[in-house]
Amino acid sequence: MSTENALLTILIDKINNDTLVLPTLPAIALKVRKAADNPDINLNAMADVIGQDPSLSARMIKISNSAYLGRTVKVTSTSQAVTRIGLRQIKNIATALAMEQLFVSKNPVVKAYMEKIWADTIEIVASSIAVLQVHTKATKNRALNLDSMMLAALVANIGALPVLTEAERHAEVFANPTFLDVSINRLSGKIGEGIMKAWGFEPEFIQVAKSWQDLSVQTETISYLDLIRLGAVLAGKFDSGESELFEAAVAKKIVPNVSLLLSDEFKEYRDSAKHVFG
Repeated sequence: MSTENALLTILIDKINNDTLVLPTLPAIALKVRKAADNPDINLNAMADVIGQDPSLSARMIKISNSAYLGRTVKVTSTSQAVTRIGLRQIKNIATALAMEQLFVSKNPVVKAYMEKIWADTIEIVASSIAVLQVHTKATKNRALNLDSMMLAALVANIGALPVLTEAERHAEVFANPTFLDVSINRLSGKIGEGIMKAWGFEPEFIQVAKSWQDLSVQTETISYLDLIRLGAVLAGKFDSGESELFEAAVAKKIVPNVSLLLSDEFKEYRDSAKHVFG
């Protein structure tokens, strides 16, 4: 058996036996999600929860002041940020902003992979958010929302993490691009689906993590899956089907014409979203 297949075999074996170690949500994200699900929670209590993590608080303030919340008065405190974002959106946004904590490694090869996957993911997130903003403005359709879009795009590549963690445990053999690329390409969708289910995420997030790179999977109505694929193409992170995806975007009425996705307005939206993670 080649070493390349050995990593795949170990991973498939662990998936089948349910022994693959899946990442856990960062503690602060768990706290925020639990608080958001409490029907009696109020904005002050939520601000207190977020305030336990200085880095998350700073990002919440930054996102509240970002162009895509479209406000002019500057927010300076966590409680103002929570008020501006709103309790419904805060669950997804806080989860999204905490995700970066998962992409860390001590092994140099694995660390480089984690950094690249995170950087690629941010490009997809920013472009997907911009696609949604262009779509909403052009069609007045508000069925999809920014907080879910942000989180869906951020979990798109989550299935690569356990592959990298496994490689790190046997670094001398597997911390090597040849084995990692094959295993990530083959298994990240299946593993991503498992992580989303383990975290108790809604079906739209499970669908994205499982199938965003598989164009044979389509949705009847306009979905986060569609927008992430478009975002990935526009960010140069989708290997195939560019013209197919653009044609589908017009046919599905995501945008009336593709030029909107290549406009200065799109680029402004994208840069603004990227700034939140910069």
